[in-house]
Amino acid sequence: MPTAITHAVVAVASGKAAFAGRMPKRFWPIALLCSAGPDLDIGLMHYGVAYADMWGHRGMTHSIAFALTLSFVVTTWLFRDWAGFGSRRWWMLFTYFSLLTASHGFLDAFTNGGLGIAFFAPLNNTRYFMPWTPIEVSAIGLRGFIKYGGLQTLISEILWIWVPVMAGFVVVLLIRRLLRRQRPLAQ
Repeated sequence: MPTAITHAVVAVASGKAAFAGRMPKRFWPIALLCSAGPDLDIGLMHYGVAYADMWGHRGMTHSIAFALTLSFVVTTWLFRDWAGFGSRRWWMLFTYFSLLTASHGFLDAFTNGGLGIAFFAPLNNTRYFMPWTPIEVSAIGLRGFIKYGGLQTLISEILWIWVPVMAGFVVVLLIRRLLRRQRPLAQ
């Protein structure tokens, strides 16, 4: 799995790219939780849930269904005062949080370790990897990260995730600037 740091980089860059204006203060902590939240399934191992189970690591919480459900709850409940249900703002937030949460499993599927991602849980617990897995898998927990190649993991993430995400972010900013310049002045 990529580190929580990398999932946070994706959350901030994609949030800044998706929403040009000021967002409510609660937006950023919620974005960070949605980006890294699927890894909370690691805690279930302490309650006897096996890695390969539906609710095991990279199972249900890494699925598309989980991303959609979490996003629906977050958008409807935590932003009800700012984005009325079904409004354009609501749909923008729902789409952003859905894609952000789903990006967690998508990025994990590019790693070179683990059992793969159950994208289609709860309908199917088959685990998938991408055909190309260049990202060094991170050890679970801080102690394991430090002991088992944390630096190599970070270098791999910077190369394969941070650089492309930041390049995409810069492209979005340049397009925004270009579009602002092309708007006719109000008369």
